[in-house]
Amino acid sequence: MAIVHKTTLVPSKLELLTVWLPRQPWYLGGDRPRLVRSGGFRLDDPVGEVGIEVMVVTDEAGAEPVGYIVPMTYRAAAMPGCADALVGTTEHGVLGTRFVYDAPADPVFRTQSRALVHGGVGAQAQHASDTADLTVLVGVVPEVTDVDVVRVPIPSNGAPAPGEVSIAWELPNGSRTRGVIARAR
Repeated sequence: MAIVHKTTLVPSKLELLTVWLPRQPWYLGGDRPRLVRSGGFRLDDPVGEVGIEVMVVTDEAGAEPVGYIVPMTYRAAAMPGCADALVGTTEHGVLGTRFVYDAPADPVFRTQSRALVHGGVGAQAQHASDTADLTVLVGVVPEVTDVDVVRVPIPSNGAPAPGEVSIAWELPNGSRTRGVIARAR
């Protein structure tokens, strides 16, 4: 299981995302997002080299808040050929320099997200080591070619359909909502 360190990140994940997010084609807001962390979960890298986090951030800058799914991987070294997927670098108080990537470009994330939808791995708590996140619901399917991230979650209060992943997160008013954040193909 991955170890979640209680330490500093400079710049923070939200600071990195505030610069990176407006440059994404699926981003619906303006050029100055006001982001808050709203939820998410982690996946374990069986080798223990790559941190994998699926984060929900809410942009409160517009007339209505908008939630985004931002899966990220954290590596000790740059991934060759993946400069376009680099969110940025940060200094981790325990692990040193971390290269932060938009996770769909990372083969470790793709493998573990397929395993999640296939039922081979479980979601882990975002802020606690060795703790399953039972709020992540998966419509397990036996065959998974790949998993597509749904960047703006699709509201869903029921059980996920086969091949879907749904999670709950907190809205700015303190209530909770649930939505589909990934689909197998």
